[in-house]
Amino acid sequence: MKSQYHAGFSLLELLVALFVVVIITSLVTLAINSGGQDYELEAKARSLADISGFALDEAQMRGVDMGLFIERTDEAGESQYSYSWLERMPQGWRRPVVDQDIFDKRQFPQAVELALEMEGSPVGILGGVDRALEESNNNGKPGEPAPQVIFYSSGEVTAGALELRQVETGDLLWRIEWDLLGRFTLLRRGESADE
Repeated sequence: MKSQYHAGFSLLELLVALFVVVIITSLVTLAINSGGQDYELEAKARSLADISGFALDEAQMRGVDMGLFIERTDEAGESQYSYSWLERMPQGWRRPVVDQDIFDKRQFPQAVELALEMEGSPVGILGGVDRALEESNNNGKPGEPAPQVIFYSSGEVTAGALELRQVETGDLLWRIEWDLLGRFTLLRRGESADE
């Protein structure tokens, strides 16, 4: 007579298998999350360069100077950097009326700090009280503060660079450079791809 008893897994074997699955899942999640932040930051840097190219085209087609305004906001001891686009009108700088979804305000992750250079010299990034003061001193005109980077309707751009650094370590993550003709270059860790 054959036994109808089937051998199965013991409770200990099931627990060990479950433990291994949890460990592997945790490692995969950790790897994806840390890589995800790198991809997110790269996407934001590329987006800034792409929108800048569009802003230069828009400035030339419409005959209106466009500006890139980079600012810092401080909340609960944490700084966060963002950028927005402005257009120059006779009354001063204002938010663009056309293509508002493209020129919408965008933010960088909180773990990133920005350093701006214009023509080889560091430029401060306004935040909090400084921004309110700048808005009130906009050449005596109401509206937005003057942008740091201007895309002229003549097709020129104020040359400069923007560094994205990790807040905790100060490590350079990305460097975005542009020249007088508005040609943008993205450098991972500040190095070109052929270095």
